[in-house]
Amino acid sequence: MYRRMGRDMFMDWFLALVIFIVSYVFIISEKLNRALIACLGGVLMLFTGVLDLNGAFLDHIDWHTIVLLLSMMILVSITSQSGFFEFVAVTLAKMVNGKPIPLLIVISTLTAVGSAFLNNVTTVLLLVPIVLTLTNLLHISAIPYLLSVILASNIGGTATLIGDPPNLMIGQAVDHLNFNDFLIHLGPIVVVIYVTIMIGVCFLYRNQLDVSPHYQRELMGVNPKTYLRDRQLLFKSVTVLTLTTVGFIIQPLLNVELTSVAMAGALLLMLLTHEDKQTEEVFQAVEWVTLFFFVGLFMLVGGLKEVGIIDEIAKSIIHYTEGDLPKTALLILWASGILSGFVDNIPFVAAMIPVILEFQEYGMSNLDPLWWALALGACLGGNGTLIGASSNVIVAGLAVKAKQPFTYMDFLKVGAPTAIISFIISSFYLYFRYLIFFQ
Repeated sequence: MYRRMGRDMFMDWFLALVIFIVSYVFIISEKLNRALIACLGGVLMLFTGVLDLNGAFLDHIDWHTIVLLLSMMILVSITSQSGFFEFVAVTLAKMVNGKPIPLLIVISTLTAVGSAFLNNVTTVLLLVPIVLTLTNLLHISAIPYLLSVILASNIGGTATLIGDPPNLMIGQAVDHLNFNDFLIHLGPIVVVIYVTIMIGVCFLYRNQLDVSPHYQRELMGVNPKTYLRDRQLLFKSVTVLTLTTVGFIIQPLLNVELTSVAMAGALLLMLLTHEDKQTEEVFQAVEWVTLFFFVGLFMLVGGLKEVGIIDEIAKSIIHYTEGDLPKTALLILWASGILSGFVDNIPFVAAMIPVILEFQEYGMSNLDPLWWALALGACLGGNGTLIGASSNVIVAGLAVKAKQPFTYMDFLKVGAPTAIISFIISSFYLYFRYLIFFQ
């Protein structure tokens, strides 16, 4: 009996790993639609018995993320019909005289700040339409700007409790860590990393972004207000979008989930505009391919979690370091960072939180350096690959819809070095601010 149980456990482990790797290879190859491959991999997890349907839908698919994305897509879709994003885009471009590199810096900085005080998913949904409008007006490639938006969103989201889901999970698990703690401990290093990466990005694209003086003159002659097509819709959508944004900021005071705030905003705007925008039209504009990709990805990673692969990885980290705090913190930083580039950081962080809490049993009284290491690794690791973070996948989906697609490898060439540089800077920061005292 025990041998049969062992063989069954090994078979589940083997099947889950093979399905995940094969699915991942096809996603990278981009021979087929990534949502189709992810969902097919998830269904294979069900058919092989690695997952059961109830477990997949109740335990592993993060419906909070799915519904948050859906709600924000509805808000952005209705708001875009008013011409608001075109208005903001032209205003920003005129501020920097249509110069591509300064414009790249402005867009990226807005993304980083927005990702810190809203969340990175919301921010990219708001800013990508602006980027696409700007690059269309200036007749330049949107890809450098879209890649920069992804990098800035993951870096900026690292700075606060609400910026990235891993931070929110850590904040909920550790009672004494609040919004200000995250900002004070992670904010300074995020600024250093952001400035370093932006210098590199500007240097990388310095010769690729060249705007014709003719298009610059055309842009400077444009009145941004001409893009405002429907003033009544503009007032309604911007008001609701602003209220939703304020709701995100004061969410800790409201004691309401971010997803609930987004749902309320989306439903309110749909009610206010139902005479102008039919409900069917609004739902047709939703990026369903992106949403289904997330569903499939959650199921794929759920299979790894169900058979214990992610838990074993987390426990192996702790076993290897033998309870040494500096070694443990740095290993958590790098391991969580690298793994977050290949599997969604949410289940990994969920697996690591109870393991770190167990360190109190081994006599560790100050676990804060480990929490900061986990937050930095999981959030910054999202820049490692195209599927490393939710915002990456969303931007890629919007880029395809706008006929400005970039491949997995296009992003990897920029994202992987960004992640590695971020980990190196974070290692020095953790060591000299927290770990040097434990030598």
